[in-house]
Amino acid sequence: MIPLKACACIAVLLTFAPMARAAEPVDTAQSIIQSQIEAFLSDDAETAYSFASPQIKGKFPDKSIFFDMVKRGYAPVYRPGNFAFGRSKVEGDTVVQEVLISGPDGKDWTALYVLVKQPDGSYKINGVQMLQQAPGPEI
Repeated sequence: MIPLKACACIAVLLTFAPMARAAEPVDTAQSIIQSQIEAFLSDDAETAYSFASPQIKGKFPDKSIFFDMVKRGYAPVYRPGNFAFGRSKVEGDTVVQEVLISGPDGKDWTALYVLVKQPDGSYKINGVQMLQQAPGPEI
């Protein structure tokens, strides 16, 4: 027979195990986003480009082209005043992460990052949608 205390511990572990698994891709996604933003702030095109998915790299086959696109089209991501992680959603191998950003112009933005799990188990950024509102719509 299993002691009552052990049963209680097992019940707690089984209850929280799915939440731990769900948090893992979100934590990974947030770490990747944070690292990419830090690379932008350091003007480190190579590191910033390393977080892009193969699909994004197919559209922007060179780190310089990618970096210029981000500078021109995603100024709040390229040079955020402040940023904080908002809501997240995990569906299969995809993580959608909301990032609330104060842009260089002082306006508030919501960036919806989409990260996709790769065959090697890593996650890569597969797109960012910028919305001039914070927080954004339901994800």
